[in-house]
Amino acid sequence: MWTILGKAVRHCDGVSRREFLRAGAMGIGGLSLADLLRLEAKAGVTQSNKAVINIHLDGGPPQMDMIDLKPQAPVEIRGEFSPIATTVPGIQISELMPRIATITDRFALVRSLVDSAGRHDAFQCQSGFPFQDMASIGGRPAMGSVIAKLRGSASDNAPPFVDLMQGRPLVRNSARPGFLGPAYGPFRPDISDMFARPLEAGMKRELAAKGANHATSLKLNAVLSDVRLDDRAGLLDALDRVRREVDASGMMDAMDRFTQQAAGILLSGQFADAMDLSQEDPRTVARYTAPTPTANRFTTADDEFSMRKLLLARRLVEAGVRCVSVSFSDFDTHSSNFERMRHMLPILDRGLHALVTDLAERGRLDDVSIVAWGEFGRSPKINAKGGRDHWPRVGMAMLAGGGMAGGQVIGATDRTASAAVARPVSYQDVFATLYRNLGLAADKTTIVDPTGRPQYLLNAGQAIAELG
Repeated sequence: MWTILGKAVRHCDGVSRREFLRAGAMGIGGLSLADLLRLEAKAGVTQSNKAVINIHLDGGPPQMDMIDLKPQAPVEIRGEFSPIATTVPGIQISELMPRIATITDRFALVRSLVDSAGRHDAFQCQSGFPFQDMASIGGRPAMGSVIAKLRGSASDNAPPFVDLMQGRPLVRNSARPGFLGPAYGPFRPDISDMFARPLEAGMKRELAAKGANHATSLKLNAVLSDVRLDDRAGLLDALDRVRREVDASGMMDAMDRFTQQAAGILLSGQFADAMDLSQEDPRTVARYTAPTPTANRFTTADDEFSMRKLLLARRLVEAGVRCVSVSFSDFDTHSSNFERMRHMLPILDRGLHALVTDLAERGRLDDVSIVAWGEFGRSPKINAKGGRDHWPRVGMAMLAGGGMAGGQVIGATDRTASAAVARPVSYQDVFATLYRNLGLAADKTTIVDPTGRPQYLLNAGQAIAELG
């Protein structure tokens, strides 16, 4: 037995993970997450620390300008960027991604992503399913909501699923719990003061129509102490017990879960600390900050500070979050595709390089699966406005971490990057891989829908064999 701040914490006698990590966060000065996990193992606390960071490239990234360049294609297709060599012989990527070129051995580049639903949001990148699948009973849940259902607890100091997505994915509620109900929705911290993400006029109207309170404040009301919050939670529990027993809608359970989770998050401070970048080493923050772009910034594009969202994601998974969803804009390049990519791709290059190398240095890369992708690709032919239009026939994905084998290209497209001609990979294949990395067999694990029927996590996908 050992004591921290006067509170005795005894191992091997049923201590919860929450108590153990809270003790660690409160007083084990100088111990890293790896040290805490080793202590957990000795104490018999064995919950997995596997996690997923799901990066949505909002609008649909242009595959032929990023990882599938076609320098021999006609000029109206190949565009303005040249391919450059990477650390892996035979693999070339865009000249605008030189940092990723130095660590391509850690990436698997999927050039043949197919089966896009063609819908302009992030839902398929969150779930693997088209939005209309099972819509009559609430729709399919996002992966993070599934993880919350199977691996989460309302008593955790950190929620299992955190949505940091802004822009279109927020407006259209892409990270939704579907038929699992509101109890398993994502935790959406308010990051609007940290990251500016201007919305298109139409999206502003959409968001306004949904009302207020789209995100959750991490600050405890100044007049409400932690003791009073505990007292209020206990009183609410007593008052609601009878109503909960007769409620058939599930909303009472959801409210109970929200109350418990919010109280746990606010009282522990662990989650709020993870969201506070002032507690991070300034040198690390600088790694996630791009130089001031020289290209013109499109109205709704992210800026050079936006990749700090990936630093937040890294800090959140270290705090116990199991799935973090992030989005970056703007890849919806119907006009000025090349100027906009000259702005955005160097920023993304900086962020992905920082995330992968940071996790590797901290010994966490094999535990954290990273995917960067969009809702579809872009059209091979450049339009009259110098842009590329929507192209659901084929897209791209970049995968790293999670124990996946890097240094490879999966799939191939034709000479114009307009169709997959080898090894097509579906969205569900990617999700089957991510679930596998978390220790879940998507074709064997079920969750029960509102009609009482068990539903497999996926209905078609197979884990990508090349990734190991």
